[in-house]
Amino acid sequence: MIFSQHIKIIGTFIAGLLLLQSLHAAQTDTITIRSASMKKDIRCVVITPTGYNSPGKQYPVVYLLHGYSGSYNQWPKVAPQLGKDADEFQMILVCPDGGVSSWYFDSPVDTSFRYETFVSNEVITFIDQHYPTLADRKHRAITGLSMGGHGAFYLGMRHKDVYGAIGSTSGGLDIRPFPKNWDLSKRLGDSICCYENWQKNTVMNLVDGLKNGELAMIFDCGTEDFFLEVNRRFNKKLLDMKIAHDYIERPGGHNSKYWQNSIDYQLLFFNKFFTEKIK
Repeated sequence: MIFSQHIKIIGTFIAGLLLLQSLHAAQTDTITIRSASMKKDIRCVVITPTGYNSPGKQYPVVYLLHGYSGSYNQWPKVAPQLGKDADEFQMILVCPDGGVSSWYFDSPVDTSFRYETFVSNEVITFIDQHYPTLADRKHRAITGLSMGGHGAFYLGMRHKDVYGAIGSTSGGLDIRPFPKNWDLSKRLGDSICCYENWQKNTVMNLVDGLKNGELAMIFDCGTEDFFLEVNRRFNKKLLDMKIAHDYIERPGGHNSKYWQNSIDYQLLFFNKFFTEKIK
């Protein structure tokens, strides 16, 4: 009988600990944001640190873009540690849906795809209005995987007044070698007849308008990734232009295991930018 009572007490104690942990843990919510430009509701995951709604507290924000064929919930699935990261670095993480194959363009050939406007205007406006953010470029970063890596650099370089730091993991940083892949021709038109669309919208060319120190940059790629050569060429171009950046190659392929590991390093980089102002 005494043994049974001890078991009940222990069980109650453990349940209390679990409840306490749940009350003091990062929160993950799925919200809906109305896109006026595309006239539809779009889902988005928001991960907030413990106690984020405490009076007077404000947080930097990192936007995480998913890859081709992914959605708003790809990052939380790939990296379940994001809640711990939000707590550790005291930042809000936002994962907007970018469509199956938007590449985060405002498509010049399909006006129903306006994901540049959605992410860099509508989503940011909504988040700053509804969450306690530090609403300036010095406290705002964007990164992504694969298609989202290109998207993050694309949006960051085109909106330097919005983002202060940008990242990419396994990113397709030059889309031109892949004219038949991943619905790119549906967003930009055929690479031959719509040649200028491809030249104007590849990150590899956008960097030509970048000056050293305008953006804090980090990107990485696995040594077994099909985007490795693209990333190496992008790194060389930045070096030739004497633009400061962090570039990392580590063992791995184009897969969730690699991205789960990579994102922790990128969030550390962004945290240093927010707190130490990396140049």
